[in-house]
Amino acid sequence: MSGVAREEVNPVSSATFAPLENSTFRPIWIATQVSSLGWLIQMVAISWLMATISTSDVMVALVQASTTLPTFLLSIIAGALADNYSRRNLMFAGWCVIALSSTMLTVLAGLGIFNPWMVLAFSCLAGVGAAFTDPAWHASVGDILRKRDVPAAVTLISVGYNAVRSIGPALGGVVVASFGPLTAFAVATLTYLMLLWTIGRCKWHVRSSPLPSEPLTTAIHDGARFTALSSEIKAAIARGALFGLTSISILALLPLVARDQLGGGPVVYGILMAGFGTGALFAGICNNILRRRLSQERLTTLSCIACAACCLSLAFTPSVAVAAIALALGGAGWVVTWTGLDVSVQLASPRWVVGRTLSIYYALSSGGIAAGSWLWGTVAESYSLSSALELSGGALVLVAGTGFLLPIRQWKDSDQAPLGFETPQVALDLKPRSGPIVAKIEYSIPEANVEAFLEQMRERRRVQSGVGARHWNLQRDLQQPSRWTETFRTPTWMDYLRLNHRLTAADKELDQRLLALHLGDLPPRTTLAIERPTGAGRKRDQSMRFFFRR
Repeated sequence: MSGVAREEVNPVSSATFAPLENSTFRPIWIATQVSSLGWLIQMVAISWLMATISTSDVMVALVQASTTLPTFLLSIIAGALADNYSRRNLMFAGWCVIALSSTMLTVLAGLGIFNPWMVLAFSCLAGVGAAFTDPAWHASVGDILRKRDVPAAVTLISVGYNAVRSIGPALGGVVVASFGPLTAFAVATLTYLMLLWTIGRCKWHVRSSPLPSEPLTTAIHDGARFTALSSEIKAAIARGALFGLTSISILALLPLVARDQLGGGPVVYGILMAGFGTGALFAGICNNILRRRLSQERLTTLSCIACAACCLSLAFTPSVAVAAIALALGGAGWVVTWTGLDVSVQLASPRWVVGRTLSIYYALSSGGIAAGSWLWGTVAESYSLSSALELSGGALVLVAGTGFLLPIRQWKDSDQAPLGFETPQVALDLKPRSGPIVAKIEYSIPEANVEAFLEQMRERRRVQSGVGARHWNLQRDLQQPSRWTETFRTPTWMDYLRLNHRLTAADKELDQRLLALHLGDLPPRTTLAIERPTGAGRKRDQSMRFFFRR
């Protein structure tokens, strides 16, 4: 099957279920929900198994950390791979690792061979697979669908998972109580195999780059550089890490709430998880309505307060019904926050780097979740379960206030698709690794336009640095003050070509604004040169300077 080609349009609000009309997105989305059901059944089995074979509250809480810590450690590498190689193949490989982990756990559980550390080890191996699948799958959404459908697709992914969450844990609790963990592990394995079959059957078109793949270290560096220069992405990452650190207490300590505070078993735990998933499901369905009425910043703040209320309610209630209602509120806050942050990162990222920005976001958010799982488990073991929930609730209130320092901006309606670039003709026989390359663009700016020109140049510096320009600077001629020269470097000729291939239509609009400020009939002149040292022993053709003018 082949996906619908991506249209060069601005993102607009799309109906929540519109992406399901796509013949490629739909089967993968459905198969993902089935595998998520298996994942949740398996997590219920692992969490409850850990609660029964270990007396340590920390070990129970570490079940959540064991699946998220690999994401923290490996997501950046996974993102670089997703941007340079087939995202579909990376998804397939990641789910193979998850299926292998589940198969091995099923076999060993059938043989009666398990202990707390072994359970954590296989949970961690599944997390390794998830670390590679998530960036590839979320980055593929923009390949499969039109950009205007991306927010709806991200919402659907979250809604689907949380719809499954509303029944998966309860079903998992019934399976574990009735048939034991072994059956739960076997069912999960079958769902993973079904998803692998679906991915193998579905194919979609991805616009290929005419340039060779970047080296892994270079790809990671460029992704980190772009992320560091984007205020929108940095704000989303910081808020995600803080939210994950404080809100994960709800899920990490929930087995202890079910066992110790409510005196229940796996069925009660499943009911509580179903309450969480139900709230998340309704919030996801209403997400488009909420986005039209409230800004993403306001939604994120209210979601933190909702999760804080959930924590405080769990700390004091002895009732399963009240706990389930509180968890519905927490689930709603959970899905609204993560969906909004995910879409913010996607829409702020050009296609060439979206896998890496998402992976950095997932890595730091998962790092916050893993650290929070350990933190709140330690507090519960050292003090009390209610103390851990109260402290996390108070911390969530503080996180709600971070919007004053790290606001989530409204999603921009900008075209982030690359435009392509025609390789300039040069007088020397350059190799991909030839360099460093120096680019100079000369402008003629009348005095009346200087202030507007400097304002545009501040944006120009951010854009050029984000796509790979090094040592960017702006110079003014002392003898002819109307002459301004923009200068930047790239380490190699291939880096210069990549820089230009990465520029999007939105970036090119900046060129038009600068051209409007430029004086004269001819456009700004571009000069390319290669730097060469003057030491002895250099070949003549390598020590020459070359120019390309336009």
